[in-house]
Amino acid sequence: MNKSFTPATLLEIYRKGRLINLIDERFRGLLRSGRLAAVYYSPRGQEILAAAMGVHLQQTDYLVTTYRGIHDQLAKGIPLRPLFAEYYAKATGACKGKGGPMHITHPETGVMVTTGIVGSGLPIANGLAWASQLKKDGRVTLVTFGDGASNIGAFHEALNMASLWKLPVIFLCQNNLYGESSKYAKCTAVDNVAERAAGYNMPGVTVNGNDPEAMWRASGEAVARARAGEGPTLLEAKTFRFMGHYFGDPGAYIPKEEYDAHLARDPMPIARAAVLSSGAATEAELAAYDDEVNAKIDDALQFAADSPFPDVSEIDIDVYGAAA
Repeated sequence: MNKSFTPATLLEIYRKGRLINLIDERFRGLLRSGRLAAVYYSPRGQEILAAAMGVHLQQTDYLVTTYRGIHDQLAKGIPLRPLFAEYYAKATGACKGKGGPMHITHPETGVMVTTGIVGSGLPIANGLAWASQLKKDGRVTLVTFGDGASNIGAFHEALNMASLWKLPVIFLCQNNLYGESSKYAKCTAVDNVAERAAGYNMPGVTVNGNDPEAMWRASGEAVARARAGEGPTLLEAKTFRFMGHYFGDPGAYIPKEEYDAHLARDPMPIARAAVLSSGAATEAELAAYDDEVNAKIDDALQFAADSPFPDVSEIDIDVYGAAA
C-alpha cells in the first residue's frame, strides 16, 4: 500500500474512534443507572484499532465479529437507531429485538454476524469470503476475535482452509492480553499470535493496534491483499481493555502496575492530541463533533424508548421449521 498517512486520515480514524468512545461511555452510564439492562462487553481501549481498520472497508465488505464487537460494528458504519433498539430488545432493532447485544446483524452495512461463541466466527467468515470469491464481487471479509480464540480448533481449521483456497479474508486478532480473566502468557505458547500464520503459509503481522498510523498501514495492506485475490492475512493488533471482561467485572486479576502503565498510553487522548498538533482540526471543531455524536445518541435512545417490543407472534418467525 503506497498511500500516505495524512492529517485528514488521522482525523477520520479519530472521529470513528471517538464515536465508539462516546457510545461506550453512554452505555456504561445507562447500565450503572439501571436505565439499561443488558449484557455488555466494553471495547474501551480498543477504539483506535477498529477505527483504523474501518476506514479501509467499503460498505459492501463483510464483517464477522464477537460479543465484544460494538467498536467493530460502529467502525463498519452500523446506524445507531437499530443498534440501540436491539440493545433495548425492541422490534425496530437490527434483529427485531430477538438477538440482543451478542447477536447484532445489519447486512445493509455488511455487519453479517456477531457471535457469542469464542472462535466460531472464523469458519463463518470463510464461508462469506468463499461466496465472494465464487461470485467475483470484489468484497473482502473481516473477522475479528480475541487472543483466546487463537487457541480454539476453529482458528486453525479456518486459517488452513483460507490459505489453501486463497480466500479474500482478513483474520484480525485483537490481542488485549487477557482472555476473560486469564493472562495471555499463561495460555498461549507463542509470544505473538501472528507467528502462527507461518504454519498456514500466509502473512502474519503483529502491530501496535493503538497507534493510528501503524494500524492503518497494516490494515490497508491486508485489505488490499485480500481484494487483489492474493489471499488471507493474520493481523494481530496488540491493545488493552480498560474494563473488566464484562460490565460488572472489576478486573481484579489485572495487576495495578500493569493497568496503570497501559492507562498512561490510553490511545484516545493520544490520538486527539495528534489530531490537534497536525492541524487537521481545532479544539472547537472536535468539541462540535462531540456535540454532534451526543445528539445522535440522544436521538437513537429516544427512538429505542418509543419503539414497541416484539409481538408474541415473532417467537415462531426467523427460526428453523420442519419441511412441508
